[in-house]
Amino acid sequence: MNRIATTFKKFPRTFWVANSIELIERWAWYGFFMLFANYLTKSTDLGGLQFSQTEKGMIMGIGTGILYFLPIITGAIADKYGYKKVLYIAFSVYTTAFIFLPMFHSFTGVFIMYLYLALGAALFKPVVSATVAKTTDDETASIGFGIFYMMVNLGAFFGPMVTLLFQNTSYNMVFRISAGIIALNFILLFFYKEPGTRVKTGETLGESVGKVFKNIGLVLKDFKFVIFLLIVAGFWTMYNQLFFTLPVFIEQWVDTQALYHFFSQFVPFISANYSHGHQIDPEFITNLDAFFIIVFQIVISSVVMRWKPLGTMVTGFIVSSIGMALSLLTQNVMFTVLAIFIFSIGEMTASPKITEYIGRIAPHDKKALYMGYSFIPVFLGNIFAGVISGPVYQTMSDKHTLLVREVAARGLHLPENLSHHQYFLHAAAKMHLTPAALTNQLWSQYHPSHIWYVIFLIGLGAALLLWLYNRFIV
Repeated sequence: MNRIATTFKKFPRTFWVANSIELIERWAWYGFFMLFANYLTKSTDLGGLQFSQTEKGMIMGIGTGILYFLPIITGAIADKYGYKKVLYIAFSVYTTAFIFLPMFHSFTGVFIMYLYLALGAALFKPVVSATVAKTTDDETASIGFGIFYMMVNLGAFFGPMVTLLFQNTSYNMVFRISAGIIALNFILLFFYKEPGTRVKTGETLGESVGKVFKNIGLVLKDFKFVIFLLIVAGFWTMYNQLFFTLPVFIEQWVDTQALYHFFSQFVPFISANYSHGHQIDPEFITNLDAFFIIVFQIVISSVVMRWKPLGTMVTGFIVSSIGMALSLLTQNVMFTVLAIFIFSIGEMTASPKITEYIGRIAPHDKKALYMGYSFIPVFLGNIFAGVISGPVYQTMSDKHTLLVREVAARGLHLPENLSHHQYFLHAAAKMHLTPAALTNQLWSQYHPSHIWYVIFLIGLGAALLLWLYNRFIV
């Protein structure tokens, strides 16, 4: 304990300011992002935009993918003009994006505003990570980045817990809350001090960005590293279904009354504030992943700390694939919660080892360069995840798409210009079924849970390829 206390004293003020900024930024981001998929696809009379799953997949996949690609450029901008200036710009973009995004209701308008929001996040990401790196040394780096990732998970958990309290009032409130929270960082910037001294090279911004892309070329010449990054993209494709697909699947297919009654008996605050119509909010359920990480990450990390990185990643990929696949298997919410727990174990096992392995295989004189381009699998994973949660989910599992198919098969005629929710109610009445009975019939007839095969095969494929990589390439 004394050693830890001594280490804590070695962190400068800017380190703690940067971690506080990270906590608030993740709070604001996940406060809206965990709810974003259902906001895009939910029926208009229930407060959503009623976009198709394909449109949702394009917005979330491409937009979030670009968010993880841009830091190679925004990082160069920050190095050129200073971290503090870039943070001011990032939070200005962030705040205005959160304010303006709910004002747009067309696919094009929302897509453009989400790209604008992604720009704010892309300006922020490399700066705060570099600040933590520059305010730690060989002795304090391990604990320093441990604190940093703890802040990430605390923000990821508490963000949705706050915004979900206001979801039933209005989705606009979700975005306003995120705007207000991110704006708190303007106050913290008064206490932020530029870490280290910027080296003035005399390069123009164009030359700095050009050097960035030249470095990409150097990294891509490392065949083994590129293969590794492409394999890991499979893991991130599967992982991102937690945000892209699972909330929508629970909203459309899973009966969460059992969990509602459990909380009504033991934690009435949750059943009173995170439910609608005796159904627990799907985003609350998916947010249990962040809760499990907060509680169990240290335990899991202590178990696998001496395991070899590649073998640990293979294990983590398999476990998380099983968990994510099982979460899409049944309509039983208790089974879903158990599956999310299994997924979180795999995530806690694999994710930290990815960064560790990249640090190990990087040439000694190129470690910073290689770590900087570890974004590539995250970028690709978001793009591919958008495809799975978009056209693939819409074809195999989207409730409205399957209902339209069933209505056409029966030769039924429904009024035009109905919202998705109204269409469902009219169809149930025409078929002389209750809404619950119609849901169960669609489930039994069209097997929307079969999407779990796709998710599992992606994760398992990544694990198999990584095993082959370790066996024959490394």
